[in-house]
Amino acid sequence: MPVVFNEPLSFLQRISEYMEHTHLIHKACSLSDSVDRMQVVAAFAVSAVASQWERTGKPFNPLLGETYELIREDEGYRLISEQVSHHPPISAFHAESLKQEFAFHGSIYPKLKFWGKSIEAEPKGTMTLELLKHKEAYTWMNPMCCVHNVILGKLWIEQYGTVEILNHSTGDKCVLNFKSCGMFGKELHKVEGFIQDKSKKKLRVIYGKWTECMYSVDPKVYETHKKSDKKSKVKLNENSCEEDDSDDVPEIQETVTVIPGSALLWRITPRPPHSAQTGRVQRKSDWRRNREQREKSAPEMRRSGQHGVLILLLSISKKNGLKSLRTSFILIPSTS
Repeated sequence: MPVVFNEPLSFLQRISEYMEHTHLIHKACSLSDSVDRMQVVAAFAVSAVASQWERTGKPFNPLLGETYELIREDEGYRLISEQVSHHPPISAFHAESLKQEFAFHGSIYPKLKFWGKSIEAEPKGTMTLELLKHKEAYTWMNPMCCVHNVILGKLWIEQYGTVEILNHSTGDKCVLNFKSCGMFGKELHKVEGFIQDKSKKKLRVIYGKWTECMYSVDPKVYETHKKSDKKSKVKLNENSCEEDDSDDVPEIQETVTVIPGSALLWRITPRPPHSAQTGRVQRKSDWRRNREQREKSAPEMRRSGQHGVLILLLSISKKNGLKSLRTSFILIPSTS
């Protein structure tokens, strides 16, 4: 893979971003009700992937035995991560409270699939959060991640799939559905789910966007709002294209509509105003601008007889027992 697809971070350092909203764990430790704790733990699970928003760069693969250590006295935790396997690449991490309030650990085995125009990452591995004061352990797996337009067009990212958070002490479960953008991008970034007890009775409904915020509301209030919302909507024309192979970036939809009676669980920490001018973002924006210029100059280059490098990419996909070969080309003009 070309180095321009990477960002100057080791994957072990990238793992530490899971702890960006550690205040949610501290809040969960201070709550006495198990359902309230589950709500906050669910919000923490969503916040752990929020840093991937607009982060289309691939971290560098760590060396076998490489470690990364981080101590945040202001946040009250310390973390260490290590590359424990080279093939397949497996990274493990362990974070714990400086006051022995919690422990957060797990392993990540990112399984990548190349689909021609996009790269899909399945982050295999289980996350475990232990609230030591309450003697509770929560486990879950992160959602799927997909980066679109890796060859041509504007890069954009989405998360999708079902995440189940299980409280092994009480039997309570939180099921979160990270929705894919859909044909018109109406579901982009949306997350909806519910908390149920071991008898499968719904206790709370959780909704929001993994790029913005998460709310909690009573299930009856949620169902009432949903029914009234359906009645108020005007039926749209159901005409659609038979085939839609476009990976264009969906238009940004309106922010989360808050249902009356909802409680805010988490809101994303805004990035610094100068973050767009950092070296990583600036380098990637320069590279994208240069790539667009190369795309425009490719026909002129062929006419003028200039030299360049033609890269052939081959991918094999299997569907219904049949294998198909897909080819794509990248034309990089010579600078000399």
